[in-house]
Amino acid sequence: MEVVIIIYILLFVIFGLIAFSVLQLKLAGIKVKDFWSFIQANQMLDKLYVFSIKCQKMTPQEQIVFLSEAEKVFSAFDKIPDMVWEDEYRKYSQVLEAYKNIRITRWSEHSNSNNK
Repeated sequence: MEVVIIIYILLFVIFGLIAFSVLQLKLAGIKVKDFWSFIQANQMLDKLYVFSIKCQKMTPQEQIVFLSEAEKVFSAFDKIPDMVWEDEYRKYSQVLEAYKNIRITRWSEHSNSNNK
């Protein structure tokens, strides 16, 4: 009987913590779905950061994948206040810089192929 009471108390505490977390997100003006996509995008940002370091060595297919994944990350980060992800700013700016460089390179290659 005591074990059942302990389990109920633990479940009550867990649900209470979840409800408190959701309430804090709502008070900050963040949707739970947006915060969850931010968490996933944060994990993807780490992977893209590694790719951005070797940006010059990417194949065209890797560049396309990088661009599409970076756009997803940027979209998720735009929905969250800056103060939440300020620790990740260095990685974010590095990925953004690589994104811009790849876009410019691909645009110039496309323009050169159309002019010939």
